[in-house]
Amino acid sequence: MKIFTSSQTRAWDAYTIAHEPITSLALMDRAAAVFTEWFVAQFGQPRPKVWLLCGPGNNGGDGLAVARLLHHLHSDVRVWVCSFSQRRSDDSEAQLSRLPLALDCTFLQNGELPAPPDPDVVVIDALFGSGLNRPLEEDFAKVVEWMNALPNEVVSIDLPSGMIADAPTEGVCVQADRTISFQAPKLAFFLPENARYLGDWLFADIGLHLEYAAITPTPYHYLTAEKASALRRPRQKFDHKGTFGYTLLVCGSQGKMGAAVLAARACLRSGVGLLTCRVPGCGLDVLQSSVPEAICQIDPSESHWSSPPEDATPYACIGIGCGIGQHEATALALEALLKSADKPLVLDADALNLLATHPVWWAFVPKNSILTPHPKEFERLFGRTSNGFERLALQQQKAQEHGIVIVLKGAHSAVACPDGSVWFNSTGNPGMATGGSGDVLTGILTGLLAQGYAPPDAARLGVFLHGRAGDLAAAELGQESVIAGDLVAFLAAAWRSL
Repeated sequence: MKIFTSSQTRAWDAYTIAHEPITSLALMDRAAAVFTEWFVAQFGQPRPKVWLLCGPGNNGGDGLAVARLLHHLHSDVRVWVCSFSQRRSDDSEAQLSRLPLALDCTFLQNGELPAPPDPDVVVIDALFGSGLNRPLEEDFAKVVEWMNALPNEVVSIDLPSGMIADAPTEGVCVQADRTISFQAPKLAFFLPENARYLGDWLFADIGLHLEYAAITPTPYHYLTAEKASALRRPRQKFDHKGTFGYTLLVCGSQGKMGAAVLAARACLRSGVGLLTCRVPGCGLDVLQSSVPEAICQIDPSESHWSSPPEDATPYACIGIGCGIGQHEATALALEALLKSADKPLVLDADALNLLATHPVWWAFVPKNSILTPHPKEFERLFGRTSNGFERLALQQQKAQEHGIVIVLKGAHSAVACPDGSVWFNSTGNPGMATGGSGDVLTGILTGLLAQGYAPPDAARLGVFLHGRAGDLAAAELGQESVIAGDLVAFLAAAWRSL
């Protein structure tokens, strides 16, 4: 699913109006009907008391249309129109004229604020939508601060008022409990600094013209189950283990063999045909007993990785980093392997940390390799940024500059590809914030790359499966009880879900 800028979203509305055709007011009514249907389904019976705070633009018009529909459904509705400006959009003015006389509507002027509502009132925020491009000031800022001080549940239409859809949000912003976005999520929804404003968010189809989405380019995408399913490659009857690749995981060190076990198990569950793990001598018994399906290749060192494999040509892919540590001999071995590699690698954890401390090694990283940093590792690799938008731009830049795939791990892991595109994952939950989750992802990605998936496809499918396994684990065990091994255990169910 494509993610558009606010200007592209306005153009999408205009394209729909011109090509359906439909009037802008009727399109607003359609959006309001979708929101109202969702709202009623969420809050059920008895209907809650509802207050709507409506601004002067089309987001306010959406709110007024919702108020009319809820009133006709016999909800106890009260509207507060913020008339701090003489300007009001034509469609907002039209929606105001259509309010039933029996509907309680109050106009706020000169910085007026409503008295606090009863605790059982649901407050709907319809002050400003995706057209906002500057911080809220004066009277509107006071309304937002008033709303944020309420104990009531707050629901935002399209996005929380004060949030900028495709730039950093500065100044006050509504802290919604729920946000329902029209047609598609906004880019701001995927950046961590905005989570406290959005609450639980979803998006709903309001029937914008599909042709516009098909012909309009954007680098940003939302990785849905439909897309992930399309990436999956079904197996054929006469396929054999050679069909699904031979891969090597360089993993583990004294005290960190658990990382090697998790990565190896995940790699095997990803569907790889044959797996070898290169581990220090201390890891032999651990791997042979914990992952009998994997071949063990023993490094000369008893405690850490100290030398690259003598012959890497049999391997379709090599994954490096899980639990390897940062010993001096390990750094030398990684440098040697990078210099000799002629196929894409998967680099994670200490492989990334060593790369960050030896930036000259960037010249040796094979094209189309997959790097999987968490935010701190990303910062060590590429430098600090002041907000999520800057970091996103830097991620895109570095993926293109080095010709690699960068998987920035997080609530919506972002996959930046060499062509400049970025895919935000739709699966996963906070229960996955536990030691070893990254090792599982590395194993999955290494296994998919070895099977012949193109690196961007391997990364996208891998993060989706990883998150889906986490969601299935959390549904059965509860988020608090999920551990990394559970992600491996639920990978089979994640595959089946596709």
